[in-house]
Amino acid sequence: MNKKLIILMAVSFVLLVIILATAIKSCQMSVKLPSGESGSIQGLIGDAKKLESGDDLSGARGIYQKLAAEFSNSREIMAWQKKIEDLNVKLLFSPVIVQGSIEYEIKPGDSLEKIARDHKTTVELIMKSNGFSDAKIFPGKKIKVWITPFSILVDKSQNTLILKTNEDVFKTYIVSTGANNSTPTGTFKITEKIVNPPWYKPGAVIPAGSPENILGTRWLGIDKEGYGIHGTTDPKSLGKQVTAGCVRMSNTDVEELFGIVGKDTEVIIVD
Repeated sequence: MNKKLIILMAVSFVLLVIILATAIKSCQMSVKLPSGESGSIQGLIGDAKKLESGDDLSGARGIYQKLAAEFSNSREIMAWQKKIEDLNVKLLFSPVIVQGSIEYEIKPGDSLEKIARDHKTTVELIMKSNGFSDAKIFPGKKIKVWITPFSILVDKSQNTLILKTNEDVFKTYIVSTGANNSTPTGTFKITEKIVNPPWYKPGAVIPAGSPENILGTRWLGIDKEGYGIHGTTDPKSLGKQVTAGCVRMSNTDVEELFGIVGKDTEVIIVD
């Protein structure tokens, strides 16, 4: 075989290899997902679940926030937002210092009431965040204290109560509002907090715990006489405009909210 023929065959072989490699690459590209959503979204969700199972709640929340920001058109956006809100509350009730909270060293003469008052938070929140079973505290101990103000937005048209901090949505609750547009609109403040409230109905006082007491387990009164946020004995009514004007929540939700917000918390109610 002459030298020219050998060179020609070698060149042909190299060209064949290049053509085959290009064809394989093209084939691989043709089966790749067009948007990458299935792979990237599922991968991020898997990472978030691993972080959450390892008690890295902040990391898990960050991934769900990334998902909500980068895939805002996904059908899963509402589920991710709910997950973010659930993690917000878990972090709030945990000893982890996160944005909005500080590490506070207890001083001589301190009490939980004083610490809560000084930082505009609640005793219940301090206790829950630090795993306290009672109000006994000791100087020198470092605890988590939430210092960022909360506010409440009630949307009558959607029957939702949105707990906000720094104008960001912290958690959304389903509520009932007044029939015939009877829930007042405007800007109010919480002025009264009562555990297991009696119900003062015309001509009678219905004690706490009575099945006839429609206020449920908590009352958050606002600075408009006779109106407030309370629990319910009829959870099936939530999400509807059926009350006499108050904002009605499930007992579980109102107990959670009661422990988070203090007196003077702003409450905005809109149509």
